[in-house]
Amino acid sequence: MALSRNSVDVFVVGGGPAGLAAAIAARQKGFSVTVADGGTPPIDKACGEGLLPDTLEALRALGVKLECSEGSRFQGIRFLQNGGSAAAAFPQGPGLGLRRPILHERLIARAQECGVDLLWKAPVSAIESGGIVTGSTRISARWIIGADGLGSRVRKWSDLDATRLNVQRYATRRHYHIKTWTDFMEIHWGPRAQAYVSQIGPDEVCVVMIGRRGEDAAFERALDTLPELKERLRGAVPGSRERGAVTFSRSLERVVRGNVALIGDASGSVDAITGEGLRLGFQQAFALADALAADNFELYQQAHRVMEHRPMMMGRLMLLLAGRPALRKRVVSSFAKKPQLFADFLAFHIGRATPGKLVASGAELGWQLLTV
Repeated sequence: MALSRNSVDVFVVGGGPAGLAAAIAARQKGFSVTVADGGTPPIDKACGEGLLPDTLEALRALGVKLECSEGSRFQGIRFLQNGGSAAAAFPQGPGLGLRRPILHERLIARAQECGVDLLWKAPVSAIESGGIVTGSTRISARWIIGADGLGSRVRKWSDLDATRLNVQRYATRRHYHIKTWTDFMEIHWGPRAQAYVSQIGPDEVCVVMIGRRGEDAAFERALDTLPELKERLRGAVPGSRERGAVTFSRSLERVVRGNVALIGDASGSVDAITGEGLRLGFQQAFALADALAADNFELYQQAHRVMEHRPMMMGRLMLLLAGRPALRKRVVSSFAKKPQLFADFLAFHIGRATPGKLVASGAELGWQLLTV
């Protein structure tokens, strides 16, 4: 879409899912919005492609329509380690495995429907107090939203790089053509890597390997340490080329300064194994729109801090399990013996249980660990 105005209320730098969600939520509040991105849609990303139930709920609130026939439903999460497994269903309905480019196309369609100006192949070269510069064009903007990912230039330009937490891991992704074998998202735990497996269609699966070092996440090397998954994929035909990425658990000291705010991975992120990245970005979009309506970015700063707390806590727990094989074995055994414990932790993970319930379940888990 061509630029229809040289002055807007909100200018979003970055046209990925978080940026488009921020644009849609701002339009729902009545603001004029332009989104600029240096890429060309649809934009893919080397990540897991499982949308948790709360993510789907947020998409519905944005007016984004997804057809179940475009992906594959999954009922919950299953942990697998050394032949042992434990599973729990989501308390409020299924999630959806869906190719990332399809999700991006649906977000673009909704943004266009809302009246967002979309500028592709339009990298932003500078931001100023009163607007942005893309190519030879300067566009005035009352507010500027940085949604330009992990390596955000908007974050650097706004002096918002200071972090409170920064843990880096590596990931590789492949798709395979293979008939669905489970209606759960699976996390396979190995000695140095984890595989995050999502069914994204009746005959296709997305597999992401995640490890602390690049060599740990090398796909074939990681697969060799996961015999059950390797057997599952034996003879399966790859459905895409292998792609790599870096995943962070990163918390920033601040996500707003002046008339600039950050959203999505630009504003901090949780490890990909939590599956929380998209949900967090979409919920941030609603909080950001509320702050725009109140003309007070500090409201967003406060809401952002609250929203990231639980995913960060669960991310630390997952990383603890990743680095402690003996503890992980006992935890998985406890979850298998007491499925309700796993269900309680999963409910907290997706925001459907109180901290008090988590404390009670944690106490029960501690007792189970003593008796396993």
